[in-house]
Parts: sequence; C-alpha cells; structure tokens
Amino acid sequence: MAFPEGFGWGASTAAYQVEGGWDADGKGPSVWDTFTHQGGGRVFKNQTGDVACGSYTLWEEDLKCIKQLGLTHYHFSLSWSRLLPDGTTGFINQKGIDYYNKIIDDLLTNGVTPIVTLYHFDLPQTLEDQGGWLSEAIIESFDEYAQFCFSTFGDRVKQWITINEPNLFALLTYDLGVFPPGVPHRGTGGYQAIHNLIKAHARSWHSYDSLFRKGQKGMVSLALFAGWVEPADPNSASDQEAAQRAMAFHLDIFAKPIFIDGDYPEVVKSQIASMSKKQGYPSSRLPEFTEEEKRMIKGTADFFAVQYYSSRLVKYRENDKGELSFLQDVEVEIFPDPSWIKLDWVCVVPWGLRKLLNYIKDTYNNPVIYITENGFPQGDPASLDDTQRWEYFRQTFQELFKERRQDHGEENARQGERHTATEARWPCEDDGKGWSNVAARQRTTRATRNSKRVYLESLCRYYS
Repeated sequence: MAFPEGFGWGASTAAYQVEGGWDADGKGPSVWDTFTHQGGGRVFKNQTGDVACGSYTLWEEDLKCIKQLGLTHYHFSLSWSRLLPDGTTGFINQKGIDYYNKIIDDLLTNGVTPIVTLYHFDLPQTLEDQGGWLSEAIIESFDEYAQFCFSTFGDRVKQWITINEPNLFALLTYDLGVFPPGVPHRGTGGYQAIHNLIKAHARSWHSYDSLFRKGQKGMVSLALFAGWVEPADPNSASDQEAAQRAMAFHLDIFAKPIFIDGDYPEVVKSQIASMSKKQGYPSSRLPEFTEEEKRMIKGTADFFAVQYYSSRLVKYRENDKGELSFLQDVEVEIFPDPSWIKLDWVCVVPWGLRKLLNYIKDTYNNPVIYITENGFPQGDPASLDDTQRWEYFRQTFQELFKERRQDHGEENARQGERHTATEARWPCEDDGKGWSNVAARQRTTRATRNSKRVYLESLCRYYS
C-alpha cells in the first residue's frame, strides 16, 4: 500500500489516561480523581488513573516508543489541574510547566510534531465545585487557561485542540451522568454544557487569533467525535430522516455553529422545541445564541479535527412517552448491522470513514481535515497477536485512499493543502480506549503500562 507524500503518522493519548502522578509535585485534583476515588462501581473494576501508564515519570520510555515507530506527530493533552491546581492562574505549578516543556522539546528535537489538546475531560475539581460546564463562568475560566497555555507553550506548539470530543463529553457528563461528577441532568444539562463549550472554544480561538497568531503562526480547532450512520431501511423516508437527525445531533450541533453560521442546525432547534412543547416547557430546552454570540462563534476553527471509530444503522423510533433526555429528543434507534465484525463497542466499518469524510467535505466547504483519533479496542492483557487490528487499519487506509483517489479524482488529490487524505494526521494508537469493558466509554485506562508498550511494539513490528 503506497502512502501519499506528506502523510502523517501519529499516536494519540490523554493526560488522565496515561500520566499517573495524580497528586505529584503540586498537581491539584481533577474531577476524574474525585470520581474514581469515590468507588461504588461507577468505573470498571473501581480502577483509577492514579498510576495509569506512569507517563509522568516514564516519559523517556514513551519517547523511545515514539522514535521506534517513526511517528511524525504526537497528539497529547495537558492536565489543567497539573498546570493550574485550582483551575486559575492565581496558582501556577512550575513543575507541571517543566513536565510539558520537556515533552514538547523532546518531540521537536526528534522531529516529531506536537498536537496539543487543552482539555480532555479532566476539569479541575475546584471549577466543577463552582458549577463546571453548566455555569457560564467556565467560559472565562477556560479562556484564561487557554491564554496561559498559548503564552507558555505556543512558541513551539503550532497545532492546538481546545476541547476533545465536546459532543460526546456533554452527553455523557451532563445529560446521562456517567462521567464525573456523575449527576444526570436529562434533557437539560447536556444542552447547557454544549452551549458553554461552544462559547468557550470560540472565545479561546479569538484570544489566540488576536493575541498570539501573528507571532506564533499556529492553528486552533476542536476535535469532534463522529461516527457514520446509515438508514436501516434505505427505502424508508422516516429512517432517512432519522439518519439525518442523528448526524445533526451528534456532529452538526457543534460543527455548524463553528464552521458555517454560528447557530445550531434547524432540525436540532425544531426537534427540541417540539419535544419541549409536548412536555409542557414554556420554551425550548435548547438555549439560544444571541446575534452577537453567533458572530463571535462563526468561523472559529482553522481546520476540521475528527475522531472516527465506528458506524451504526439508524431507524426512526418515536418518543411517544415523552421521555426527557438528549437521546430521546433525537427519536432514533441506533444499532449495528449483525454482519459487521465487532469488538467491544467498535464495529469494523472502514467505508464509514470514507462516507464521513465526504460528508464533512461537502457540508463544511471542503475544510482541511485532521483525523486526530482512530483505532481498534484491545483486551487486557494485550497480546502481540494483533491480526484483527492490522486488518482494521489495512481496510481503513484503503477506504481513506479511495476517498482521495476515486471520489474526487487523482488530479483533485494533487491540488494539495485542502484535501482530506493529504492533510490527515492518522493516530496509530487509539487514545487509551482499549479497555476490557467500554460499554459507555467512561472506563479508565489500563492500570499497567505493559499493555501500552506491547501494543506499541506490535505496531513497530507491523509497520517496519
């Protein structure tokens, strides 16, 4: 299989899932520290990230793996509470700065480009105690944190992700309550969090644009989780509409405001307004953006970062009981095709990525696309017999290159910088999502670093 010139190979991790050192050297507690220490079976086997892969003390070993793999990019997240223990610049932890400076400097010394995420679900506990993402105060707090990071690391970091998978995060945290703090607010909390997440992202983008871009010449976006959905019955109008709603509620609800016009998709607004009215609410449960906010939000991304793992079939299911939740508002049933190969929550549907990339290209004016996460789950303990994962990557790359060569033509592919395939940065590690039980994706990462090293070593062998 021939890869195009400039194709980037990367690995993707998240601070809480790999660092450990949960209270080392002045780090403050995050919501995940609190949540996992409370026990009660809310996390698989009551595991914690106290040690995780130990990357806080074993970074040099990780660097050896990165070099052995020949990666061109390394995507990692900063721990907000390691840098700012109480979430504010009132107390800055120099040991945290030193840790991330070393990572960034070591990567650059070895010819590896850092892609840095500001926020991967691990809010400082002090800010959650003040309302977290349900409070509008978080917008200013996040902007302060973002400006601190841009100022501290932006002379070397040129690719920033503000928030990781905010669409998934809002649902699991503030609607379903399976992420910390573990308190569901069905039908209301998820939408309030979405509203604040979008405004926080936009505010930080503008801070970068006005204060740092000219001198640092970097790029800023956010990373959206996206699967592909197909109507269960392609001849059913209701299933086709259900598939459109599913895409609107899980991808377009963030992408349309940021990339198109500063406002939510019409189908999202009308669907929630209709359900709210049936449930006796005086107005829609979805907050509205002011005209000024729409102008502030529109166009606040320098590239489209997408994180794809799997696809599903969708059919219409009426919320005839008027149940209150984000998922019930969509009025769909989502399920896999039984013929698809499945491991844990991931179904192997390589053509889903191809269709997703075409959807993004056609819907969002052909943006530069970075695939900032992708992968295939692996059991614990991991095995060097990684045949299933190899085949997953082989099929996925084939579909990615079909999108490049067949869907838009080889000549179009040669035009360069605005095409998905040549711009894709493909992470060869699935960001710590290879847990034994990933039912709601709220599980902590493997407690030992052995499984991570075995996985990286298997990749080294396969791609050498």
